Amino acid sequence: MNFNPDDPKWTAYVLGEMEESDRAALELELESSAEAREFVEELRFAVSIMKEGLAAETVLGLTPEQQTMVRASAGSRSESRNPFKQRLSMPATPTVWAAGLVAASLLVAVIVAPSFLRSRQASQSATLKASLTQPDMPATAPVLENAREKALQQPQPSATDAVTSAREASVHSQALDLEAKDQKKEIPENKLDRLVTERSAANRVPFDRQQTQAGQQGQQQQPGTLGALRSAASSAQQGQQGQQGPQGGAEPDRRRNEGVLRAQEEAAPPPPPAAAAPPPPPAAIATALADRAAISSGAADRTDRIAPSVPRDAFNGYDPITDNPFVAVSQQPLATFSSNVDTASYANVRRFLTRNQWPPKDAVRIEELINYFSYEYPQASGPNPVTPNMEVAAAPWNPQHRLVRVGIKAKDVPMGQKPSNLVFLIDVSGSMSTPERLPLLKSGLRMLVDKLTEGDKVSIVTYAGASGIALQPTSGDRKNDILRVIEGLQAQGGTNGGAGIQTAYEMAVSNFINGGVNRVILATDGDFNIGITNQNDLVRLIEDKARSGVFLTVLGFGNNFKDSLLVKLADRGHGNYAFIDGLNEARKVLVEQMGSTLMTVAKDVKIQIEFNPAQVTAYRLIGYENRVLGAQDFNNDQKDAGDMGAGHTVTALFEVVPRGVEINVDAVNLLRYQPQPQPQPQPLARDAQTSRDMLNLKIRYKDPEASESRLLSVPLVDRGGSFANASADFRFAAAVAGFGMILRDSPYKGSANLDWVIATATSSRGADKNGYRQEFIGLAERASQIRGR
Repeated sequence: MNFNPDDPKWTAYVLGEMEESDRAALELELESSAEAREFVEELRFAVSIMKEGLAAETVLGLTPEQQTMVRASAGSRSESRNPFKQRLSMPATPTVWAAGLVAASLLVAVIVAPSFLRSRQASQSATLKASLTQPDMPATAPVLENAREKALQQPQPSATDAVTSAREASVHSQALDLEAKDQKKEIPENKLDRLVTERSAANRVPFDRQQTQAGQQGQQQQPGTLGALRSAASSAQQGQQGQQGPQGGAEPDRRRNEGVLRAQEEAAPPPPPAAAAPPPPPAAIATALADRAAISSGAADRTDRIAPSVPRDAFNGYDPITDNPFVAVSQQPLATFSSNVDTASYANVRRFLTRNQWPPKDAVRIEELINYFSYEYPQASGPNPVTPNMEVAAAPWNPQHRLVRVGIKAKDVPMGQKPSNLVFLIDVSGSMSTPERLPLLKSGLRMLVDKLTEGDKVSIVTYAGASGIALQPTSGDRKNDILRVIEGLQAQGGTNGGAGIQTAYEMAVSNFINGGVNRVILATDGDFNIGITNQNDLVRLIEDKARSGVFLTVLGFGNNFKDSLLVKLADRGHGNYAFIDGLNEARKVLVEQMGSTLMTVAKDVKIQIEFNPAQVTAYRLIGYENRVLGAQDFNNDQKDAGDMGAGHTVTALFEVVPRGVEINVDAVNLLRYQPQPQPQPQPLARDAQTSRDMLNLKIRYKDPEASESRLLSVPLVDRGGSFANASADFRFAAAVAGFGMILRDSPYKGSANLDWVIATATSSRGADKNGYRQEFIGLAERASQIRGR
């Protein structure tokens, strides 16, 4: 079937303007055309960007104070004695008033300036010369200076010309107003008000200073922000030039007029006191409009966000990742890192591959790919909420090396066993309006609500430009009340995430349940653009709130979600982070794994491995690059680490170089300015010489409400097992790790390739209750197809 991207049916489908029968037919076409599906995704993204801009649009207008100022300057229409009153009447809109004031001010300047200038020219000639060096210049001075220069060059305009000029200025002002409305550029109201205030203050200078400083701008091009005023004055000036004649004859006339004026000055009596200056024209209003038009010219810079040639995920802000290197045991025998139960990276990688796109390197966090899957580790027993499990076999991508799997299993606790206090913090800003964001979230929440019981309390806090409480604490058995609020959620406005976080934690703390589950569930794309927007400030806010005993779950949505920020918020909030790319993932996180997602059984879980130098030359931790800790942090209970939920498993893989196998691990650590140490055999401790242990595993954790950690310690002996004889879970985890290294193009991937990944994962799939491992195999096959193109 030929795909035609110019067919208007695609736009109608995305906008929801298609009949149901046509929509069903089109969805069948989408199922059979990957190209059409990708185009629809691009179109949806473009529509979301447009909606986001329109939702945040600020309409430019005059404040009540500005309207009062304009009317006061114009005077009451009822007191006017102008014989041309009827001809000059116009609609009393702020923009037309502004244009009328501009024209009136010009007319007054043209009439008054010649006599005023003649009376003051002799006494201020020296001052004028001095003023040429002054740097500051009021915004209205160029207009007045231009009017004085024209008055010296030309006869004064008639009243009819003035009326015509005022009408033309009014027409121009109305056109300017329409142009400003059409720009569709976001300007916060406070910024516009500040701009108007500053411009108004600049205009409030004595008229005498305007006279003395006017000459300094006479030979310069005026700034673009005064373009609106000059355009409004152009009609009157052109009319005056028409009466004067061709420009070539203007210079002799000007010199002749100057001579006449000089003679009149010498014979004239001393001038009377100067009359009060007319109020300056409201330049701030016109210049604000002109500034808005100038700012909107940069709107084209945002169009690259929807250009197919620019990867949309360039805006996701992934933290850079450098693969962990091999480390010599003689130099650093301890490997210390924080546990991690986040799974967002896997769902994000899946999103790319299902769209036939290779994921960005830094979007692939191997530990999150491995921990997306559950493994059949022994259930925790006794007083400890976590139990370790280890296995070692040959490394499949480098058979001379060994592969060590470190596993931890958290105790299973049914969700209904503890009462829960859940506060859903939902981003309802304009950026959440697309189908893969708020509509998908609402579908996931409906599934979660079905699992709630009367022992659960649910609150809903929303935030956009400001935060608000959509649902006060409500019992979980009042499902209709909760669902009604969920259905009513609508996306609009900016994103003040900081205000929402404050409100949600206050709600959770005020309803805190001792010994229960107290958690804020943040659902967002992470695009915080109002209030607290700095990433570090948001992280510090979450750290502060986490001390209350309320934990955090972060759910990311959208095609350009802010991954880097959401990772940090979950880490510092004693929580977990998942990316919801579809309804199946929402079901997995919020229904199937609700207990492990929402119920913490161990917090600040740290892992430290001490390698035996008698058995190991070097080692490399696969993944966890952003979770590596210093050796001293392991015993420091003030140092935060990852948490584990009920039934969660944490898996980490080490590639180990056995004693006797050569590897160059010093080359990357050579010092440039220091003498290079010569390798010498290090004496081994007696325990190391006699022990067959390859390593010793230590785990520190805290109970959810405790401040002091507990310690577990387990050794591991390598019995030389082959990869083929390893457990199915071991082989499947190795296949996932190899897949991650291939996606990242890691220099440590060895002989791993996609064919090996597919074959290994297929043979170690196991029971695969929910079909997640089979889905992984399909993703590896899709990656192979993409790589082969």
